[in-house]
Amino acid sequence: MKKILVTGGLGFIGSHTVVELQNEGFEVVIIDDLSNTSIGVLDKITEITGIKPDFHQIDLRVKSEVKNFFENNKVDGIIHFAAFKAVGESMHKPLDYYENNLGTLVYLLQEMRDRKLDNFIFSSSCTVYGQADELPITEKAPVKTAESVYGNTKQIGEEILRDASKAHDLNIIALRYFNPIGAHPTVKIGELPLGVPQNLIPFVTQTAAGMRKELSVFGDDYDTQDGTAIRDYIHVVDLAKAHIAALKRLISKRNKQNFEFFNVGSGTGSSVLEVIKAFEKASGKPLNYKIVGRREGDITAAFADTTIANKELNWKTEKSLDEALESAWKWQQAQN
Repeated sequence: MKKILVTGGLGFIGSHTVVELQNEGFEVVIIDDLSNTSIGVLDKITEITGIKPDFHQIDLRVKSEVKNFFENNKVDGIIHFAAFKAVGESMHKPLDYYENNLGTLVYLLQEMRDRKLDNFIFSSSCTVYGQADELPITEKAPVKTAESVYGNTKQIGEEILRDASKAHDLNIIALRYFNPIGAHPTVKIGELPLGVPQNLIPFVTQTAAGMRKELSVFGDDYDTQDGTAIRDYIHVVDLAKAHIAALKRLISKRNKQNFEFFNVGSGTGSSVLEVIKAFEKASGKPLNYKIVGRREGDITAAFADTTIANKELNWKTEKSLDEALESAWKWQQAQN
């Protein structure tokens, strides 16, 4: 049984990936600093799978703690989620984002180098493309100057990975996510950010549940069909399964280069207003929303061409936008 370290494993995407890893027979050890989640997620994972993952509360920014973990734990691969991830917040807290998202990555890679470890999967982002010239976005699209500090940390992160993989013969896959939404079908885990949500869907569900007065739609003057920004929304369970496919590719040595990257999305673009209408239909709840000014760091449109991921990872999405929104609403109701 291969043992896989999942950093940020109690977060939204991390927890769903831990469940899929355990379902596939991997042994999982989680590192999380609990800065944007709660320890209760560990119990929920255990309820779903019947297996309690080994858990370590560690702040990966503390190099000595990272070193101490690897001195006492041998792992066969790492899936690295732990990072700050809010586009808007990153513009106001750039130094925090650079320290957390890049320093921690370097510390993990140094341990891999020093201990001759292999198989690293990086949580990257479609923000590396900036505003792409052509849609849908393929992996051949140029990496442009990032529109946000968050996006820049993902670009620099990939540069670090590319250099490290070459110099130290590490096998690494970066998955460039589009917009993960939804919740596990058991409704035991889902997206529950601490404080005010920075992402669209938890803000939508919390508004529908009466926890938020209204939903702000950032801009209706984009060059799109209805003037609101377009994104590619992927069900989090589909995204979690992409990590399993990438991990199996690395473990079985099917990767074609030391550093590979793949787009992971649904392949469909939906505007903010389209998502709101789809949610109202899925939930039966009218949403109180208002149009406000654009948010710094946001782009007009992004959706994926997933042809390469479909072929090379033998993976494709199975769940629709409606299914994702329905699961997100069931999750919200379960919290209430």
